[in-house]
Amino acid sequence: MTRPAKVTIDIWSDVMCPWCIIGYSQLQKGLQSLAGEIEAEVRWHAFQLNPDMPEEGEEQQAHLARKYGRSPDQMAAARGQMKEIAARAGYSFDYTGGAEQPEARLWNTLRAHKLLLWTLAQHGPEKQTELKLALFGAHFQQRRNVSDPAVLIKIAESVGIERAGAEAALDSAVLAQQALEEQRMAYDMNVTGVPAMLINGKFMVPGSQEPETYANALRRVVAREAEMAARAG
Repeated sequence: MTRPAKVTIDIWSDVMCPWCIIGYSQLQKGLQSLAGEIEAEVRWHAFQLNPDMPEEGEEQQAHLARKYGRSPDQMAAARGQMKEIAARAGYSFDYTGGAEQPEARLWNTLRAHKLLLWTLAQHGPEKQTELKLALFGAHFQQRRNVSDPAVLIKIAESVGIERAGAEAALDSAVLAQQALEEQRMAYDMNVTGVPAMLINGKFMVPGSQEPETYANALRRVVAREAEMAARAG
């Protein structure tokens, strides 16, 4: 029986980016269609869409209107389209916080990236992905302040990460520098928006794509690398 080909997928992403969780959900659908054929290890890398976001954050619609110059009607249409695409991907942006729904705000994500980098190094890619998905849920579905260290520690604990390690990660200047270096690495690859997925360290798939696009890209990468290996052999 032929074993599945193994690939690595490095994803540059920001917790504030709705297209990142949509893209990941589409990727998972693509991988499901490749079950038994290709297996992927996913690793997340830091990319801040708004690195200058102040500590108090900013109301989401005001920020987007200022940044992109869109009217309220244009933003509502874009938001509706995005929610439809997310629903097809199997992800909901509906509020699930339970109490009175707070306003949607955008936050500085440097601390979240530090925690994600530390989790990858200390606990591996599966736990890092579990944390990343919990952060997406906290931001998009529960509207929690994911720049607040106390909130981040609670989210880390919710996926089984020890408090002491999470606290040390949030205080680490080394991890802050690593997050900035990962963003510079993305810029060096001409990545200016996320998600950006790098397959086996060589083949870039930009933006959020349909499941079939991811599946076809993965098949092409595996076939090309098998062909190159055969030629070398």
